[in-house]
Amino acid sequence: MEKLRFAVSDIYRRFHFQTFLKDSEISQVYVKGARIWVPDEEKVWVGAELLENYTGQKTIRIQIEDSAEERDYAIKDKKRLPHLRNPEILIGENDLTSLSYLNEPEVLYNLQVRFLERNCIYTYCGIVLVAINPYQQLPIYGNELIQMYSGQDMGTMDPHIFAVAEEAFKLMSRFDKNQSIIVSGESGAGKTVSAKYAMRYFAMVGGSQAETQVEQKVLASNPIMEAIGNAKTTRNDNSSRFGKYIEISFSKNNAIIGAHMRTYLLEKSRVVFQAAEERNYHIFYQLCASRDRPEFKKFCLMSPDDFYYTSHGMAPEIDGVDDAEDMLSARDALTMLGITEKDQMMIFQIQSAVLHFGNVKIREADGESSEIKKDDKHLSIMCKLLGIEESQMRMWLCHKKIVTVGEVLTKPLTLTQASFAQDALAKHIYAQTFNWIVEKINRALHSNTKSTKFIGVLDIYGFETFEVNSFEQFCINYANEKLQQIFNMHVFKLEQEEYVREAIEWSFIDFYDNQPCIDLIESKLGILDLLDEECKMPKGSDENWCQKLYDKHLGKAKHFEKPRMSRSAFIINHFADRVEYQADGFLEKNRDTVLEDHINILRASEFELVAELFEEKVDPNEKKSRAGSATTHPMRQAPKGGRSNKKTVGSQQVQKATVGDQFRESLKKLMETLNATTPHYIRCIKPNDIKEAFIFDPKRAVEQLRACGVLETIRISAAGYPSRWTYPEFFQRYRVLARSKDIDRSDHKKTCENVLTKVIQGSVKKTPRGLEDPDKYRFGKTKIFFRAGQVAYLEKLRSDKLKACGIMIQKHVKGWLARRRYQRITKSVTLLQKYGRGLLARRHAKFLRETFAATRIQKQWKGYRARREYVKVRKATVVIQSAIRGYFGRMLFKQELHEHRAITIQKMVRSYLARRRYKRVMRGIVLLQSHYRRRRAKKQLKVLKIEAKSVEHIKNVNKGLENKIIQLQQRLDAKNKEGMSIKEQEVYIKQLKGELEKLRSSNEEGKRSSNKVSELMQQIKDLQEELSREREEKQVLITKSEEMVKEHTQMLSKLAEEKCQLKEQLEEANLKLQQQETKTDDEMKKKLEETNALLAAEFDSERSHHQRLVKEHARLQQRLENLQSEMAVMNSPGGHKRTPSDISAISLESYTSSVSPDEVKYDDEGPEEKDQGYGTKKKKKAPAPPAPTANAMEKEMKNVDIGLVLKLQNKVKELERQRTELEEKLERYEEETPQGTTDTAVISDSAFNALKMQELQNENDKLKREVNKLMKSISENVSFERGGTNSPAGKEFMEQFTAMSDEIERRREECLQLRAMLAEKSITTHAIAKESYGGMDDIVNEDNELALAYRTQKELNRLLENQLQKTEKDAKKKEDKLKREIRDLKHENEAAQKVINQNLQLGPEAKIEATMQHEITRLTSENLDLREKADKQSDQIRKLKKMLKVYAKKLKDGDVAEIEAELERDDKQKKSDDGVATVKHLDRTYMGMLEYKKEDEAQLIKCLILDLKPKLAQGLLPGLPSYLLFMCVRHTDYINDDEKVRTLLTNTINGIKKCVKKHSKELDRVIMWLANTCRLLHTLKQYSGEKAFQSENTPRQNEHCLRNFDLSEYRQVFSDLAVWIYQTMIKYMEEVIQPMVVSALLEHEAIAGLTASKPAGMRGRSSSSAHEEEGREFSLDSLVKALNKYVQILSQHAVDPELVKQVFRQLYYYIGSNALNNLLLRKDMCNWSKGMQIRYNLSHLEQWLRDNKLNESGAQSTLEPITQASQLLQARKSDADVDSICEMCSKLTTPQIVKILNLYTPVDEFEERVPISFIRKIQERLKSVKREEGEDNTLLMDTKFTFPVTFPFNPSSVTLDSIDIPESLHLDFLTRV
Repeated sequence: MEKLRFAVSDIYRRFHFQTFLKDSEISQVYVKGARIWVPDEEKVWVGAELLENYTGQKTIRIQIEDSAEERDYAIKDKKRLPHLRNPEILIGENDLTSLSYLNEPEVLYNLQVRFLERNCIYTYCGIVLVAINPYQQLPIYGNELIQMYSGQDMGTMDPHIFAVAEEAFKLMSRFDKNQSIIVSGESGAGKTVSAKYAMRYFAMVGGSQAETQVEQKVLASNPIMEAIGNAKTTRNDNSSRFGKYIEISFSKNNAIIGAHMRTYLLEKSRVVFQAAEERNYHIFYQLCASRDRPEFKKFCLMSPDDFYYTSHGMAPEIDGVDDAEDMLSARDALTMLGITEKDQMMIFQIQSAVLHFGNVKIREADGESSEIKKDDKHLSIMCKLLGIEESQMRMWLCHKKIVTVGEVLTKPLTLTQASFAQDALAKHIYAQTFNWIVEKINRALHSNTKSTKFIGVLDIYGFETFEVNSFEQFCINYANEKLQQIFNMHVFKLEQEEYVREAIEWSFIDFYDNQPCIDLIESKLGILDLLDEECKMPKGSDENWCQKLYDKHLGKAKHFEKPRMSRSAFIINHFADRVEYQADGFLEKNRDTVLEDHINILRASEFELVAELFEEKVDPNEKKSRAGSATTHPMRQAPKGGRSNKKTVGSQQVQKATVGDQFRESLKKLMETLNATTPHYIRCIKPNDIKEAFIFDPKRAVEQLRACGVLETIRISAAGYPSRWTYPEFFQRYRVLARSKDIDRSDHKKTCENVLTKVIQGSVKKTPRGLEDPDKYRFGKTKIFFRAGQVAYLEKLRSDKLKACGIMIQKHVKGWLARRRYQRITKSVTLLQKYGRGLLARRHAKFLRETFAATRIQKQWKGYRARREYVKVRKATVVIQSAIRGYFGRMLFKQELHEHRAITIQKMVRSYLARRRYKRVMRGIVLLQSHYRRRRAKKQLKVLKIEAKSVEHIKNVNKGLENKIIQLQQRLDAKNKEGMSIKEQEVYIKQLKGELEKLRSSNEEGKRSSNKVSELMQQIKDLQEELSREREEKQVLITKSEEMVKEHTQMLSKLAEEKCQLKEQLEEANLKLQQQETKTDDEMKKKLEETNALLAAEFDSERSHHQRLVKEHARLQQRLENLQSEMAVMNSPGGHKRTPSDISAISLESYTSSVSPDEVKYDDEGPEEKDQGYGTKKKKKAPAPPAPTANAMEKEMKNVDIGLVLKLQNKVKELERQRTELEEKLERYEEETPQGTTDTAVISDSAFNALKMQELQNENDKLKREVNKLMKSISENVSFERGGTNSPAGKEFMEQFTAMSDEIERRREECLQLRAMLAEKSITTHAIAKESYGGMDDIVNEDNELALAYRTQKELNRLLENQLQKTEKDAKKKEDKLKREIRDLKHENEAAQKVINQNLQLGPEAKIEATMQHEITRLTSENLDLREKADKQSDQIRKLKKMLKVYAKKLKDGDVAEIEAELERDDKQKKSDDGVATVKHLDRTYMGMLEYKKEDEAQLIKCLILDLKPKLAQGLLPGLPSYLLFMCVRHTDYINDDEKVRTLLTNTINGIKKCVKKHSKELDRVIMWLANTCRLLHTLKQYSGEKAFQSENTPRQNEHCLRNFDLSEYRQVFSDLAVWIYQTMIKYMEEVIQPMVVSALLEHEAIAGLTASKPAGMRGRSSSSAHEEEGREFSLDSLVKALNKYVQILSQHAVDPELVKQVFRQLYYYIGSNALNNLLLRKDMCNWSKGMQIRYNLSHLEQWLRDNKLNESGAQSTLEPITQASQLLQARKSDADVDSICEMCSKLTTPQIVKILNLYTPVDEFEERVPISFIRKIQERLKSVKREEGEDNTLLMDTKFTFPVTFPFNPSSVTLDSIDIPESLHLDFLTRV
């Protein structure tokens, strides 16, 4: 307890930096109601309030705020008065140095408020960033946050580790000065995570595009180092048990090019022992968790509980951590860093051996010796895994070798000594493996590029003090003493530089200097020197060393003390605390002794990596090169008489360094590095020991604040002038204290002097305390400097003045309210009197009205009752009368009905009798007539039978032949009849119409001949019915045509899809070709580099082979030495025997002679092991023979355009093929010309011709597809010509060919059968007459019917023969054509075989190049063919589609005659041609076209696109370049030159891209081409001929539509081009307005009298901007001017209004998102006044939209988030306003609302802070609302979000024929058509 009391008093003495006040000032400050801090045992500090004034008494009455307890507080000295508390306005500041009262309780309370109430884990403390571990993942490290902090000054944004990293990166990039980020803190404070995020920031902002991707490798080193260097402790689940310093190197362009890691003081003791609830290093548990993997089976791993080295802590698992997954991550990282799979498995094998080594049981033997059981399986596994001999390890684990002068002694080890040696060897193996991995990581991160600057990240352990402190804690605290010294000097230096820069007179600031403590440790005869000296002693012990420390330093060094009750401990007063160290184990840990016998066994391992780990190297402290980490080397036991611990290597003697020496040297190098850089400090604080999220333990926090130097920063700052205001800020804040005559707005400095000297001095007359003391403040060049507490006094004066003004305002307002209340009462009395009198009058009037109403009611009721009785009587009388009258009427009706029925019966009977008599008479007459007619018919029948017998037989004989002839003739004439029928019917209908007219004219004659008219009418009806049937048939034809149109459209869609696919394939092939061409130059360069590398690789491989042989030789010699020593021990009977002592020396000399230390470099690995990025390794290439053919091919490729040559060749082939096809068509046309009459050859029906032509075209397309399919199958495999087994494609071809041949043979057989049938039917006339006509020859051919049948049969035979010949010719032509194609394919195959044979003779490189060249050629030719085919098919389809539309329209309209005439003209034109198929256009006069020559196309693009100036374009017709380009396109359409239009449009697109890329920073030019591209796009649509785009066209414009080309695909290309130009324009606009947004919307204060400025801390003067000139300040007017400029340029170039709206919607979104993101990261912006200013600034932007008629563009809605944020700052924040706030902030997310409420800070004390309970209610309410709507938890808006842009169709009213070409464009070569 006494020790604790002493420590607290000492700390209070050091950190008590309360401002010293005079007696008069004390009496004014420490008054009743003053708020103070008093110490507390549990909470460290608690708030209290004075209940009485302090006048110098010894005790003062106070009241504790939390408990309301009253107590007496003892004051021993006026200099030790309790700390004052800051006003509420300063609570929660993000920079502790901005507090008016700088003391420990205020720092602690400010951190607690920010951490618990606002969930802010980062806080500035001057130049230090204090980071409190939240123990949970927070969404504050995303890429969008990195973008927000990138390029920002430190003081402008909320505290964040990204801000510190940006500050370091900015200083490095601007001033080319190296930087360091020092991350410190105790275990579990979050050091490793903070360092990881800092490196991630550098990787993002300094990411390079090189192949190595160094930034990924730097981040990949983290999981590896965590696996081998981190472990679970009681304070942290992932505690780093070593220190590391990573230097990230940057190039001149500020891109990461490499990195290097240095490690310090690995905690090796953890390998063999862990405390309770702790773990060993993660790698061991990861291995055990992965033991079931196949590759780990050979390691014989078990559970961690089964291994001795991993079971001490009894906590093998960590909650939420999967060791198996971490193992996979570590392996992936090792692979990325270039460590081979073999080396990885070897590392895991060594670590597994360490685990098994811990399970080796050493037991005590007889005497003072030890032994190992023979059946110890773990020893066998360990020796097998390490590749060493078990017998030797069993021997030397229990014995050691003592080398004396001239002899070697073997001494057994006791159980304790053997166990210690076992643990030492295990620690040494792990440490060597750790160092080897670090070295490999450094090699992977090493860059050959020269580094000009770097940023170092130091992740090192913080100050540690435990109940038992040993050698590790001593070294850690020693390192922190050195770091604290640098920190103090840096803070002091910054303070003095600030004073000098501002020309402030200053006196020396006394700060804590820990140099005496450092001297105590590292000076001559200091603690480390005495420790090293004691280690050299043969019988040195910890007690002797401790006694030497007492003798040397006790009583002489103030930082050294001796405990009262101990002789083996000492106390050092560090800067942070008094630490008592136990001296036990210091010597052994400093020596780090490992028996050399064990090392020699490991050096003789059969595994190369194990032997390499334990190779004897020169001490790294003696080397000139930079060390990766402090390594430990084995030590031999010194001889008895020797006092020096030296080792002989060759002829040199090198002093071996102890652990303390190594650590001191590495720390010295680290200090030199840090002193050469600009440091940045991050102090990590652990808030609690239970690892719970957002729980703050004040005791633990204040201990760490004292230890990490934060309070020292506060003390140094408080010793000077901590509060600093610029003159404008001071004037704006405190001008309320000034008088109007003292204000000089042109000179803020003079005004501030008047405020401080006059106004405040005036208050001194009334109050003794003031700022009359000139030492309380100083005037600098740009700032006013105040002592601690003075800003609080100024705030008090300001609040008093505001309070007095408020009272004055309240007085007048209350008087006005009282007068208004009296007037309201008087007026109310008068009104009451008036309304009372009115009420009485209304009551009397109501009585009179009621009396009158009662009389009227009685009258009306009586009358109603009398009327009701009368109506009832009248109704009964009417009912009786109706019943009587109905009865008499019914009786009369029945009598008349009986009479009518009798008359009807008489009539029917009489008519029946008359009809029966008439029928009887008529039947008799008919019978007589029929009898007579039958007799006459029989006579006539006999005559007819005689005549029929002569012809009937002939008809029966020729019946089959006539049927056949009739069928054939019907087949030939069917189409003619069908064609003629419609025409005849129409003519007949016209005739009938004429007759009908005649009949109507002769109506009188028709009356006379009514019978004839009726017949004609009947005929007319029949004809009309027939006409209706014809119309139905016509409708059927129309429906069929429509179905064909649908089928055609479907076919067109399919062809379009195929065309798109072909186009995509072509684009991909072209892209590959371009990429290949761009890579050729790089490949040639790489070849030269690779040839040079091959020679170096051969040399390196020879050298590495030689080194391996030397290592193997050394290993074998070492093994021979071990065997000889073992034989000597076995041969010695019981004592010792002299052995040659030069064996070891020989082995060492042989090794050092073969391998020199200079050969150990980063480049000693062969090229096969060099990392090529992403974990790949460069393959070793064999030297290739020279390949002149490849070089020749490359030269030819460079000189010749292969695509052009192939295209020309294909064009020639296509023309030849077309010529042959035309010749064949001509021959067919000549052969098919009719010889005789053409009655049956020509179909006159034009509609049928059109449909038939469409059907033939469809069949032709079908045949083409089949041929294409056949050609495709042939091209896939052409091996069917080589004999043997055919390929599938060859079989398919042969099957189709066989089927075609079978079809021809079948046709021939049918013809032969027909001829045979005709021959059988050829019977002579006599035979026919004999058989059928009784031998009468004259009767057989009486009507010449046989000649007619013969001629018909002859014509039929000729027709069939012609068809057969035609079929044979077609088949033969197809066969010849296929043979030619087969022959061509065969030639191509032979050529390909030749190329393959040539490639086989080439070298590997030339072979690859030739193969790629051949593949490119083939793909190019195929793509060209496919493209030409697709173009032809699209042209043909487009033409057929137009024809089909025209014919379908005419058919619907019934214009059959017009179709017939058109087809007849086409037939005549075909007959007049010479057989060559040509496409002729209609002979029309085209206007609005421009003609140019092919060679002038480049000049056209140059004059119209590349050289066109925006100023010149502004004076021309808007969109004139696009009109001129389209007029050129129209001319190409007119001449139907598809190649010309393709090149024109392609060059236009490329020219626009080139122009925009080259002038991307010229907004005028970019907007000009955006407008012209859109206009060209609209023009292509307007004149495309599609009805959807012709609705607003004039007839003249419709005449200018394209006739031959369909440029819909190019419309899409131009649309994409317009989108790209739009994005380029938006990007440039955003870059211009980006620096204006924050200044214009957030910082600009347009409303006078509203201020939001507050005291700024040291971070307000960022070091990166301190030496720079003040940049340009932007205001709201600057932003508005920029927007006006954009509108002006857009209007000058006539950009579409819809597109202008989209532009400003995107810009307003960018403005709003940037403003909101900055608001969320700036605490100084979150107050009521700033909300009012922001809303006012936003109203200006909204008004700007309305003034420019853009308020309907949706731009205003994009400002809703920032608008709602400003409204949230202004809103009332009480519990009753929760729902209204949630409804108001509909566009803000929950994190954004909570963040703004947490950041809300009152500027004045009259405002209230947002209570935590209110924020919790808001969160709960928002959760329920957002859960229904879909919750969005993003904090920052995405500033890179872009709205999809559209280009609505906007037709032009300008006609093309009215456009003239200005002379200023220099387009004289264009000709108007």
